[in-house]
Amino acid sequence: MKKCANLYLTFVFLLLYIPIFYLIVYSFNKAGDMNSFTGFTWEHYGEMIADSRLMLILVQTFFLAFLSSLIATAIGTFGAIFVYQARKKNQNAILSLNNILMVAPDVMIGASFLILFTTLANLFHFKLGFLTVLFSHVAFSIPIVVLMVLPKLKEMNDDMINAAYDLGATPWQMLKEVMLPYLTSGIISGFFMAFTYSLDDFAVTFFVTGNGFSTLSVEIYSRARKGISLEINALSTVVFLFSILLVVGYYFISQDKEAKDA
Repeated sequence: MKKCANLYLTFVFLLLYIPIFYLIVYSFNKAGDMNSFTGFTWEHYGEMIADSRLMLILVQTFFLAFLSSLIATAIGTFGAIFVYQARKKNQNAILSLNNILMVAPDVMIGASFLILFTTLANLFHFKLGFLTVLFSHVAFSIPIVVLMVLPKLKEMNDDMINAAYDLGATPWQMLKEVMLPYLTSGIISGFFMAFTYSLDDFAVTFFVTGNGFSTLSVEIYSRARKGISLEINALSTVVFLFSILLVVGYYFISQDKEAKDA
């Protein structure tokens, strides 16, 4: 049974990672296409760096992901606390509403945001752009943060909170000195998950982005329609390596947190 499980896991990981490594290998292809590998070159990475529009979009995408994740983490953390403190009946209803946003198709969410922003734009005379994309990313990231933080709240012993109040702590002091430190690992998990979702989102962003603002996913899609360029392979490789660094960073942060709590 264990052997079959290992074979299954090996098959799944190969299925997931072979296309990625195939893309990475051809980002160094001298031939300039993905038909055959003729030699090693850094040329496509040089073209990527020299493409000022692509570099600007890269910076915009990471800034958007960082800012939206930060805002969503703050709102989602306090949202999870609110859900935890709500009555059981209300808690289930709120969680159901939260989970609907998690399972709803991205196309439907993107289209609904487009209708909302178009209506507001006509009333208040603004254009689709960075702020509309930021608002959308914050909105779909909040439910993710709630689901990451809420389990940590349920693990927490209520006696810790009661002890803080018995010692004369105000609600703000209890939150700052007891609750938030205990929730740190869940908050960090929520931030990284929100960051990842924001970084690679296409469907929602495609609907709400304007002519003056773009993200990597939208830009790669528009360029791929004209034909695959190995410059895109190089960019995808850089983003993939950065994602690995995020995962490794999150692993060490969580391990350090667990060591301190032990």
